[in-house]
Order: sequence, then structure tokens, then C-alpha cells
Amino acid sequence: MSLINNARKIFTSGLPLNKVISFLILSDFFILSGWGLVSPIFAVFMTEQIPGAGVEAVGLASTIYLLLKSGLQVPLANIIDRVRGEKDDFLAMIIGSILITLVPLLYILVRTVPQLFLVQALYGIGGALSYPSWMALFTRHVDKQKEGWSWSIYYTTIDLSGAAVAAIGGYLAEKIGFDSLFLLVFGFSLVGSMVLLEIRASLK
Repeated sequence: MSLINNARKIFTSGLPLNKVISFLILSDFFILSGWGLVSPIFAVFMTEQIPGAGVEAVGLASTIYLLLKSGLQVPLANIIDRVRGEKDDFLAMIIGSILITLVPLLYILVRTVPQLFLVQALYGIGGALSYPSWMALFTRHVDKQKEGWSWSIYYTTIDLSGAAVAAIGGYLAEKIGFDSLFLLVFGFSLVGSMVLLEIRASLK
């Protein structure tokens, strides 16, 4: 964990961000940077690596993810808001992050279109658990009078990292193959999930 703490110090050097906010941003930096490597070329992976996966399967895979994420996150967020304290938010966020972290490993094992759809469903459930709870914790812990600043730091960090890795993903897929690329995504996501453990002691 000392490595993560050092990363946080470097990441937030000179930025007036509290511990919870800086770790939440750092976690998303790792997770979304990892996924940014593969997101722009995911359709290529499907059509080239999965037998029978055509353009319609690409669209349906995205639909399954979005439908489950959108359909579940509202009732899950309602439950999270009803329970007093932040331990439930933290637990939902951790479970969701773990599910998201497992998805790239499962992509390596996918051999059929139905299997891909099942993995996409798991991805949607993970997103429904993690995103509302992450945003709830961010909203509660953001420093007063620094709301705009904190959100701007978050989106600037995520946008710049996304721009940096988008071009790299295609190159890596060509050089090391999709399986190795998904292992890299898994590694990034795992680090991002571990970062979240650092805020547990600061929750109410």
C-alpha cells in the first residue's frame, strides 16, 4: 500500500484535494485508463476473435451492458441512500469494482457470442454497483467551495489519460495480442480497486 500512497502524493502534488477525493480520482484514473486501452478497439476484438460475432453482435453486446447498468443502478442507488452511514456505499463500490476487474480476464476465456453476452451482463452489474456508490462518496466528501475545482480535476485527469491510452491500445493489440492486452487491463483495474481500500478508514 505504500506504493499506492506514494502514487497519491505524486498524483495530487500541489492540488488542494482531501484524501478521500484524491484516492477516488486515483482509482478511476487506473481503472478507466486500463479500459481505455481496449474500448476503442473492442469491436475489432469481437469480430476477429469470437466466431460468429458480426456487427449486430457488437451492438447487442453494448446494449446488454447499458441496459443492465442503467436498469439496476437506480434501485441500487436508492437502497444505498436509504441505509445510514457510508459502509454500504463502500461495500457496493468494492464489489462493483471487483466485478469490473474480473471482466477482462473473462474476455480471454470467451469463445462464443452467448458467453460474451454473459460477460457483458456481469460488466453491467458491476457498473451499476460501483458508479452510483463512487459518486455518492465523491459528493459527500468534496470540500465545500471546491466542488467545481474537484470535479474539474477529476474530468481533466480522466480525459487526458483517455486521450493518451486510446492510441496505445491499438498498437499493443497488434504487437502483443488481445489476451495480453486484457491482462494489462486487468492489472490496471486491480490497482484501481486496491486504491479504494485506502479510503475505508475515512468513511463515516
